[in-house]
Amino acid sequence: LESSLLTQPWSSVCFGESTFLAKVLFRDTGYILLISDLRGVWYESADAEAVGQRSKELNKRLTVHVSSFLNHLCNLMCPLLAGQPGTTTAFSCHRSPGGLRLHVKSELSGLPFYWDFHCCPAPLEMVFRHLVRPLIQMNLALQHQVQELISLLLQKDAEIEDYRESGATLSRDRLRTEPFQEEVFQQNFMAE
Repeated sequence: LESSLLTQPWSSVCFGESTFLAKVLFRDTGYILLISDLRGVWYESADAEAVGQRSKELNKRLTVHVSSFLNHLCNLMCPLLAGQPGTTTAFSCHRSPGGLRLHVKSELSGLPFYWDFHCCPAPLEMVFRHLVRPLIQMNLALQHQVQELISLLLQKDAEIEDYRESGATLSRDRLRTEPFQEEVFQQNFMAE
């Protein structure tokens, strides 16, 4: 599950006053949830047996196959991660020194449905693989892209200057631009 979780995007979610980044992957065999407030990273991985046991503890009146519980959890979490939480579903988050608990309250087949994600601190290797490495790679890709755009702008300025020196004039004065100044751009970028 964890290697498949790498392909899932991070989403911004709010629980009360707190904002988190989260990603989750559901399968018929279980799920894995990774959640961070950028001060800490927590996760829970649960197989079908653990889901079945917890569902019996939290939902005594429901007798549903484990795959139905997992499917229902997926149907509750995916809209939340897409920024469109269901109106009949309530999420709350409680932090403790040993972890983070995400409580879900909804309905399943007309009966109350409860679920608790019991998240513990994520190991450093998981944090590096899912958060730090992708952020560094994205930063490097963006820096490369900025350098390519700077080079393209400088080439366009040289091309425009060549046209001007050949006697070409603009048909519309509002299209006139100032030559790109890389140093000023870099200073403004760093200031921002």
